[in-house]
Amino acid sequence: MPSTVVHVAVGALLATSLLAEQFDTRAAVIVLAAAAFPDLDTLVGFWVQGGHRAVFHNLLIPTVIGIVLLADLLGKNRIGRRWGAYGVRVAWVSLFAFVVAGIGLDLVKNGVNVFYPIHDQFYSVSGKLSVSNKHGIVQTFLEPHARGTTHTTHYDTGFDLAQGPDPRNEERVFPIVRSGRQLLLGAMSFGIFGFRVWESRKE
Repeated sequence: MPSTVVHVAVGALLATSLLAEQFDTRAAVIVLAAAAFPDLDTLVGFWVQGGHRAVFHNLLIPTVIGIVLLADLLGKNRIGRRWGAYGVRVAWVSLFAFVVAGIGLDLVKNGVNVFYPIHDQFYSVSGKLSVSNKHGIVQTFLEPHARGTTHTTHYDTGFDLAQGPDPRNEERVFPIVRSGRQLLLGAMSFGIFGFRVWESRKE
């Protein structure tokens, strides 16, 4: 599964590309925090069995936030009146980073509990898309793979090694990057992000 560093790296790309003229250090940090937020359910997993990849990785939270933001935008526009276009842009980009960088990366890798707590089932959307001279267009993305419930599924982390009590004296690994692709993505993302922060401070 992608580490929190990788989630933040994708959040950095989204911040640099989508914040546009509203980009500054404060706005960027808010977007990065939104991208990292779902991984906090790693700690919730100590108290809620199977809570990791469920409690904050579901799509219900961003759906509710999106409805609130849209209602505010179409109604009294409190965010716009208080923080102007800056606040509105930061709010929407943060929500997008929450969904794409925070939840989406895990959904396409090992799976998340998409509708938790309404429907307790982990799903993974991974597959392939190809064109074959014998079979035409072949895709497997539209066939989500069910992976179990919070009672039968556990994603081990450095904080929580196993379902139930952790084994004694086991190594605790906190991954930063797990492949050359992730290293390249992280280096590129943080390089672009750092340049945009430097550039925004010059202006």
